[in-house]
Amino acid sequence: MHTIVALDFAVTVQPGWHTTVFPPYFVAGAIFSGFAMVILLAIPIRDFFKLHDFITARHFDFMARILLATSLMVGYGYATENFTAWYTGEAAERYLIINRAFGPYGWIYWLTLFCNVLTPQVFWFPKARNSTVALLLVALIVSVGMWGERFVIVVTSLHRGFIPAEWGIYQPTFWDWSTFLGTIGLFLALLFLFVRVLPALSIYEMRELVASKKHEEA
Repeated sequence: MHTIVALDFAVTVQPGWHTTVFPPYFVAGAIFSGFAMVILLAIPIRDFFKLHDFITARHFDFMARILLATSLMVGYGYATENFTAWYTGEAAERYLIINRAFGPYGWIYWLTLFCNVLTPQVFWFPKARNSTVALLLVALIVSVGMWGERFVIVVTSLHRGFIPAEWGIYQPTFWDWSTFLGTIGLFLALLFLFVRVLPALSIYEMRELVASKKHEEA
């Protein structure tokens, strides 16, 4: 799905979208934000339902490693975007990169870099990977950063078009924020229904784990 969306962006002539790095960059970003969301949800569910024997610190350690690896991939995508705009010499692409960093939405661009590239680097340290507080904090920051990345890709690429008459500043309205918060509420409601009605853990994997445990004891 993310590859299809990335290709939709890449085949346009819109500066900021017309780049071949988008498909792998979007897939890495999807894995990155997905693991951050899993961490945000898994830690409270694990503590509330007492699932410490099934969702262990080892699982979170591996998730933190994946978060760190995909953060580096996303950072490489950001660097490739900037390098390509400079190397091609295309005036519109160069202006877009400068406008992203130093224009009216520059603060969101730098916030995105801080959240998605710098913050996950704490996972180089085992103590951070084994701390649920650090995991929750970094996962929340990454989620904010990935929202900022979408804002940067869409808004900063469109608010300065080829025709100056199209230029403008986008400011989210009450209904924009309401829709955004409503999607979060809908997601949480569906999640709570899922946990309430269906097994929170895969029964197949649990049966496989029990069988392997019995085999080891025998």
